[in-house]
Amino acid sequence: MGSITSPIREPLVTGSKTYGQITEDICAPTERAPSISWVIAFMISNVLAAVFLFTSLWTVWQGIGTWDLNRTVGWGWDITNFVWWIGIGHAGTLISAILLLFRQKWRTGVNRAAEAMTIFAVVCAGQFPLIHMGRAWLAFFIFPYPNTRGPLWVNFNSPLLWDVFAISTYATVSILFWYVGLIPDLATVRDRARGFRKKIYGIFSFGWTGSAKHWQRWESLSLILAGLATPLVLSVHTIVSFDFATSVIPGWHTTIFPPYFVAGAIFSGFAMVQTLMIITRYALKLEDYITIGHIESMNKVILLTGTMVGVAYLTELFVAWYSGYIYEQFAFFNRAMGPYWFAYFAMMTCNLVSPQIFWFKKMRRNIYVTFIMSIFVNIGMWFERFVIIATTLARDYLPSSWSLYSPTWVEVGIFVGTIGLFFTLFLLFARLAPVVAIAEIKHILKSSGDQFHEEKKEYVEKHQFSENK
Repeated sequence: MGSITSPIREPLVTGSKTYGQITEDICAPTERAPSISWVIAFMISNVLAAVFLFTSLWTVWQGIGTWDLNRTVGWGWDITNFVWWIGIGHAGTLISAILLLFRQKWRTGVNRAAEAMTIFAVVCAGQFPLIHMGRAWLAFFIFPYPNTRGPLWVNFNSPLLWDVFAISTYATVSILFWYVGLIPDLATVRDRARGFRKKIYGIFSFGWTGSAKHWQRWESLSLILAGLATPLVLSVHTIVSFDFATSVIPGWHTTIFPPYFVAGAIFSGFAMVQTLMIITRYALKLEDYITIGHIESMNKVILLTGTMVGVAYLTELFVAWYSGYIYEQFAFFNRAMGPYWFAYFAMMTCNLVSPQIFWFKKMRRNIYVTFIMSIFVNIGMWFERFVIIATTLARDYLPSSWSLYSPTWVEVGIFVGTIGLFFTLFLLFARLAPVVAIAEIKHILKSSGDQFHEEKKEYVEKHQFSENK
């Protein structure tokens, strides 16, 4: 009998790792001294975060007049960046929750970093509505509670208020989901640590012992939180889309916005996960745990959601033409041929055209192509939000009130600063906690090994039977 080539699926962990090697590899970044590259990246992120702090305080002190908003364009870079960050925050919880519920084993290489990305992106997004209020110390007005204001209550009919409830609920569930998944791994780091580090990790691991009862409760809670998080993923960006869709402004007042926004959010979120995964994979030497197979699976999702977003773009254009409504037609003509035409074509190129390269398997499995495409997608999704907001508001029903909008140095500083804040938090996370789920990797390795032997045995038996026959 000749050599047997078993049709086994690609392994989720390469390098023939033992359990001890898995623990050593993943815990190493939390135990060894930080590398020079990490220190440089952390310092740059800190400088950018300081820019965010300065420009935010400048805005609060001087007022929103430091931005280039006007009577026509009342929303500018701040709401553009808010929607962009919320979109990025979608994919992390979606990856973990949906793939956990469907028992997809390839989630183990990406779920931990993706969940952390969700939390940090929501933190960045939450800054923009607070700053946009102008007087941030009056933020308590958005909360409904018994007070002495008499009839002055929040407007429950406003989707802006729904944003507060949806995003705060989503952030709470995401933090719980992320932290519950971390507990077994924090206990692993605790057992390897000494002195003060051991005490700190002991506090945050909540006395985890790895008993059968602990594992049973951990799995039950993970499933419950995944079940809660899944509808929240769909609801949060749906509610964000209502900020626009419930208006009567041409280009906004459309029923396609909820699914269109959700697909776009997942699209941009998965792209950011790819960016972070590739950097983390290289910097922490985790190539055996974040494999080419993981990257290819993510690229398939990016291709699917990118195509959905492209269909939404073309549907909008068709409906505007078919409606015969001149104001709706002008809104889309203005996007493509008006003063912000460059933003529209950047959006179409990055979001509709560039992901189509992932129809080719060789491109899906190419690290460099994936990294470049992930950057392109997030640039394109930022331009999408800018096109929806700025180009629609700049030219409304009255030509006499038309005006152009461009950001000031304060707005640019706030946006660039949130990128620094995001990477500061992510770099701290990569230093203090395992970036890949140790316990889940070991479980998947064992079950995959058992499955491998079962499939190989079945294949050998079939092969021998066909030869004897």
